[in-house]
Amino acid sequence: MAKTAVGRNRTTLTGIAEAAGVSVATVSKVVNGRSDVSPETRARIERLLVENDYVARGPGGIQAPVRTIDLTFDQLVNPNDLVIMRGVTEAAADAGVDVVVGVTPDDPLGASWARKVTNAGREGVILVTSELTPQQRAQFAQAGIPLVLIDPMNVPDESVPSIGATNFSGGMAATAHLLKLGHRRIAMIEGRHDAVCNTARLHGYQAALGGAGITPDPALIKRGDFRFEPAYQAALELFALDEPPTAIFTGNDLEAFGVMEAARANGLRIPDDLSVVGFDDTVAAGTSAPPLTTVRQPLAEIGRAALRTLLRLAAGETLDSHRIELATQLIVRASTAPPKSNT
Repeated sequence: MAKTAVGRNRTTLTGIAEAAGVSVATVSKVVNGRSDVSPETRARIERLLVENDYVARGPGGIQAPVRTIDLTFDQLVNPNDLVIMRGVTEAAADAGVDVVVGVTPDDPLGASWARKVTNAGREGVILVTSELTPQQRAQFAQAGIPLVLIDPMNVPDESVPSIGATNFSGGMAATAHLLKLGHRRIAMIEGRHDAVCNTARLHGYQAALGGAGITPDPALIKRGDFRFEPAYQAALELFALDEPPTAIFTGNDLEAFGVMEAARANGLRIPDDLSVVGFDDTVAAGTSAPPLTTVRQPLAEIGRAALRTLLRLAAGETLDSHRIELATQLIVRASTAPPKSNT
């Protein structure tokens, strides 16, 4: 039997829905064996599904296809990536969906990337901590590829849903903890300056200082790029100030480890001489020496929420919000204490 044309669309739920003259949700009901579809509509959709090789007709009728999504990272080197991946794959397993993991391609215009996703028959893409160009966003939209962002580097268009944590609140909580201990010279080593999550954490730090009547000192704010070595160097610069900080809040745990190593190299004891607070609560945070006080991100749940959101988009559902933020939590360990002057 010849295939029934579904236009230039991918052979996905969207293309089948257009050819059948129904909604994507109705096609999804047929694929998933729901009973609330009229016999005539069901027969029309089933015929199109079989003719376009979306599913096969077996002894029990329509058989569901292998559903697959792409999970794409900027570099796949951050310890957080593994936890996010676990959350996505766990939620995908529950939904009967396969996950293909990859790295963002070098394709700023997005045409070949969108074509590759289309040809592979993916239901959509979850993009983690990457920068999405306007051209890439346009190519995905034109191809009808659902897209969800996790902690995007740049501010996403409202048409693209994104998932993250309450970074502003986390920055405030970390700084407020140090203020409560009695610290007044509190430095911050930022992450990537162009990252949305970094800006929110910085603003939380500044807001907490302002709330305590302290004007943020530009000399106490350094760049760390979310990496160990730049944070190590930034800490050395802070230690060399005429009035060095008694506490440092960092953009992530990896930067905090860089600060702790710089402190050791300078003969400073943590937390006796310097308090350190990180952000993320990676596995290493609880086993560092001393164990690191940090802001916990619910990274696995962020991954699960991203998968659920993507599948809702693929089914043609309308989202309640284009932005979801999950709560952070301050985890107090042994890397923070009152400054010497207060003991």
